[in-house]
Formats: sequence, C-alpha cells, structure tokens
Amino acid sequence: MKLTISLDRDEDGIWIAECPSIPGCVSQGSTKDEALENIKEAIQLCLEVRAEQGLFA
Repeated sequence: MKLTISLDRDEDGIWIAECPSIPGCVSQGSTKDEALENIKEAIQLCLEVRAEQGLFA
C-alpha cells in the first residue's frame, strides 16, 4: 500500500509528518529521517486501530 505523506518543519525546527488520507495520523521527529520512520509506525498503528473499529483509511 502506498500513501502520501506531507513533511514540514515547524518554527522550532521539528519535522512534522502527516498522512492526509488517515485523519489524525501525525508524527514528528528531530530529523527528517526520524519523522519518516515515526510516521511509518504511526500509519501502521492507525490502520490497526481503524481495522479493529471496522473503519477504512
């Protein structure tokens, strides 16, 4: 499965990663690579929870 990720930096330099196709699926990291790894984990967890609830991404 391929999902689009948005990646931005906030005013403090923290990288914010979001998966727009999964509402509320957001993560962050102090580096771009860390934010990308964290959002992968967040997507997996969000999809697991949504599946348990009978929802779809």
